[in-house]
Amino acid sequence: MSGKSLGEGRTGLLNGFAAYGMWGLVPLFWPLLKPAGAVEILAHRMAWSLVFVAVALAVVRRWTWAGELIRQPRRLALVAVAAAVITVNWGVYIWSVNSGHVVEASLGYFINPLVTIAMGVLLLKERLRPVQWAAVGIGFAAVIVLTVAYGRPPWISLTLAFSFATYGLVKKKVNLGGVESLAAETAIQFLPAVGYLVWLTAQGESTFTSEGPGHAALLAAGGVVTALPLVCFGAAAIRVPLSTLGLLQYLTPVFQFLLGVLYFREAMPAERWAGFALVWLALTLLTADAWRSARRTRLAEFSAPKVEKPASAAVDA
Repeated sequence: MSGKSLGEGRTGLLNGFAAYGMWGLVPLFWPLLKPAGAVEILAHRMAWSLVFVAVALAVVRRWTWAGELIRQPRRLALVAVAAAVITVNWGVYIWSVNSGHVVEASLGYFINPLVTIAMGVLLLKERLRPVQWAAVGIGFAAVIVLTVAYGRPPWISLTLAFSFATYGLVKKKVNLGGVESLAAETAIQFLPAVGYLVWLTAQGESTFTSEGPGHAALLAAGGVVTALPLVCFGAAAIRVPLSTLGLLQYLTPVFQFLLGVLYFREAMPAERWAGFALVWLALTLLTADAWRSARRTRLAEFSAPKVEKPASAAVDA
């Protein structure tokens, strides 16, 4: 491997760690925005995210995708669906963190890969390998155990997992880059968000105008907190293998879980530990199976004989 390739790989890994690390540590940020409520924080996040990504796109002069998107109503409709789904995801996540449910929120991102697989079977008619079936089954058992532990279904976790899995599915169909996709989605969110903030101000309930410049700056920083990890993720995605990104993604819920237990001191009775242990077992099986499958594919590609095209065929073509 050349020095340039090694450098690119190292840059990609650093960006990957930065992206998933920032997403994992974001529960430390949302409590700083109190006394703003979850809906006000969400509205500021949507509005300021558009401002941030618009500036970023203006700097790199990357706007041609916008005209193409506007001329394709089906893709535009899918972007609207993605915007709606991620609005639910962001709103529930902000509320859960600021309401003392960081551990349950982290569970949502632990089980997200299992939900994505289940949706692939149900919606896309994908066929699973036996180990994948076992992982999904163990994940389902974990949800039952956690339902008993919480005394209710873990609705925060399930809402976050299903909304993010749906978001990922829709984004694949839209096929836009990370920053461009965020710009399109927040452009759709922008007017409702600003409309709500104007109404909140008219009611005299906006903390943006009543809690001082420091608080206002923190609310505006929600746009940076949203967009910056995505920029790092985009830099990582083009430089490191998908299998590596698949492993790095677990950094986010691990950091969130540790923050919930060690920093926010949320309760973890034995039955809750049991439910999380089942989820981690399912993810271990899933990851090991993915690595084996990727390794077999690489070996098959390496050992496959290279067929050279005959010169006569080249001339005939």
